[in-house]
Amino acid sequence: MNAVDVNTVVDVFLIGTLAAVWLSAGLLVDGMPAAVTARQLRRRAGLLSALVGAGVAVFAAIPLVVALVPGVSAAPAAALLPGVPALVVLTATLRRLGWVRRGAGAFAAAPLTPVPPALRAAAAHPLLSAPLQITGVAALVGLPIAAGLVDVPGGAATGMLGIAVTVIMVTVAGIGIRAALRHSRLAPLVLAPIGRRDRERAPAGAR
Repeated sequence: MNAVDVNTVVDVFLIGTLAAVWLSAGLLVDGMPAAVTARQLRRRAGLLSALVGAGVAVFAAIPLVVALVPGVSAAPAAALLPGVPALVVLTATLRRLGWVRRGAGAFAAAPLTPVPPALRAAAAHPLLSAPLQITGVAALVGLPIAAGLVDVPGGAATGMLGIAVTVIMVTVAGIGIRAALRHSRLAPLVLAPIGRRDRERAPAGAR
């Protein structure tokens, strides 16, 4: 096996691992609003935090591993695609994930308590789910670059890269719309108990 083949194997392994971690995080975050109890939601939030940490660790390992392997590597270029949404995860998603985890932790004395509507809506917020899922899809699209099937500069390969970017943009739009619709469906449930309390407190003639 020559140096080029070694580089390709290493690049595919690195980006494949990156995609696997972030896709797993995207799948897990999709199921968070479906948690039945506060304990289940807190456990999922903790596992999701660990997956995000693992994803960041893979990002950090890419330049280190590339520096140890002689020859030209495509892994850094492939990691640029998921790198942008990963920054959103670090700046916005982790903060919201912390809110959800602390909110679920408030029920530690009664872990079997059903997830309150406000906490369920927070777990379905687009800034929590969409960046994680977009990062996973972008990492998956980076696999052809890591495998050498798409060369970033030049010729027909640039056309293939353009197709990949278009696929990412369409996927991003779909993920964003789905997350927004899901959150908008759960958000009114937060105000419903308040409305019921107001109706119960109102005089009989004012109802």
